[in-house]
Amino acid sequence: MIITLTGANDFERNAALHLLVRNFVDEYGDFGLERLDGEEAAAPQMRAALESVPFLTPRKMVILREPSKQKAFIEQCEALLLSIGDAVDVLIVEPKLDKRLTYYKLLKKQTDFREYADLDGLGLAKWATQYVAKQGGTIGQADAKMLVDRIGPNQQMLQHELDKLVAFEPAITTKAIEELTDRLPQSTVFELLDAAFAGRVAAAMALYNEQRILKVEPQAIVAMVAWQLHILTIVKAAGDRGGDEIAKTAKLNPFVVRKSQSLTRNVTMSRLRQLVAELLILDKRLKSEPVNADDAVQLYLLKLST
Repeated sequence: MIITLTGANDFERNAALHLLVRNFVDEYGDFGLERLDGEEAAAPQMRAALESVPFLTPRKMVILREPSKQKAFIEQCEALLLSIGDAVDVLIVEPKLDKRLTYYKLLKKQTDFREYADLDGLGLAKWATQYVAKQGGTIGQADAKMLVDRIGPNQQMLQHELDKLVAFEPAITTKAIEELTDRLPQSTVFELLDAAFAGRVAAAMALYNEQRILKVEPQAIVAMVAWQLHILTIVKAAGDRGGDEIAKTAKLNPFVVRKSQSLTRNVTMSRLRQLVAELLILDKRLKSEPVNADDAVQLYLLKLST
């Protein structure tokens, strides 16, 4: 058995790795488990591990983490895959693979190739409902989506929050989510910009004040606004391209791209350039002049709303 685990979704990829290792250890013990990292192990060492027979155990498992960091391994990969014995299981972990390379095509053709891509908002909500069900709880699709919007696309963090919510009450409700979870600043900044672009001044100011109550400094809010404007500019410049294509090309999370696409419908590229230029001026003033940071940032948000 030779399995390749790849893809940008660290959470799903690592979960798959841990399950495969746990199942092997449960059946054969950890004596036959061997881990090698391409950062440290040279190609001859990896070759020796793959070609050697199990010792004092009927099977062995070799885990190669990013073996492609060793150029010699890539050059010998095809021959190595053919030389692996029937009693040796191999897990090749390559988070990032260039699909243009022969190495990628070789792994896809000659191994059990499993790719774990980042999930978008709907995918994360579906995963959340399935995860809660496995824990013996329930959560509606709308509440799952609300939690994703509130917490963000990090599955590890979502899992932690879901565990907490299920422990409090297996039937997760909107009220429990609002009372037991905190919005991430990045998520609130998106909502803040959404309100500002829509001309909802009161809502934008309320969201800003909420961040200040949470002790998020004005300079930190400026930094997050800058990052969001950066994403909006990329999405706007991409025109009619799909969210997945934009995310792949720009190396952004598909969930973030799709949320940003909804904002770009009501703003022009020239307006985005103007907002970025004004934000740069604001950032310089905050760092070099004795200005009231709260007043300066709120004034900028008012300009966003006009």
